[in-house]
Amino acid sequence: MRIGELAGVVGVTTRAVRHYHHVGLLPEPERRANGYREYGLRHAVVLARIRRLTELGLGLAEVRDVLADDAGKDLVEVLTELDEDLARQEQALRERRARLRTLLDAEGGVPAEGPVSPELAALFAGTAHLSDSPMAAKDREIIAFLETAMPAGDRERLVSSVGEALGSPGAVARAGEAYALLDALSGAEPDDPRVAEAARVLADCIPPGLFPQPGERGQDDGFLRAFYDDLAPAQAEAVRRALRILGEERR
Repeated sequence: MRIGELAGVVGVTTRAVRHYHHVGLLPEPERRANGYREYGLRHAVVLARIRRLTELGLGLAEVRDVLADDAGKDLVEVLTELDEDLARQEQALRERRARLRTLLDAEGGVPAEGPVSPELAALFAGTAHLSDSPMAAKDREIIAFLETAMPAGDRERLVSSVGEALGSPGAVARAGEAYALLDALSGAEPDDPRVAEAARVLADCIPPGLFPQPGERGQDDGFLRAFYDDLAPAQAEAVRRALRILGEERR
């Protein structure tokens, strides 16, 4: 194969092939008597491997390490690994498409916060009538962020806790009352007498495991500070008091 044929078979550009030659990732074949390089199957296999690894997000230095590990393997082993890589990516694509289809087919459509898990999308759909509340909108944004940022096990616990908080008409009604009280504090000071009521109602809405308590091991204090900074002073004080109430009830 000539360089253009090799690039076309693997699905890269000739410029990429030359770059991989230049950085030492792809062995450069000897030129034949006619002055052209002739590429074989081994070159195609290695180039395909480079493409797959870079598409997975590996840097060229990491790709070099992987290829060095593959150097002692025969062609069948390398082809088998390539096939397994493709199978894994096909499975990942099927799972992503299934998740997208679930979101697109969900009642109420894709939530305004963007793609979330189907379970969280269903919970958000059940509180869509609260979307006029600025505090409810902020709460949903934070929950969507946490689901994205958390490790898998923590994500499951988060969604379970949100389901406990919003999974019934009565729970949604209590959340609506809490949001209304917090919205009313948007221009208030921390010593506003309404803060105590908002804190009590909010505490009644929060499942025990949804928020860590101050000083708990593993708590991200930086995130909580940023969360409070994004609220009005009276709202932040209401949330602090609600967490203190929950902490006292845990003892």
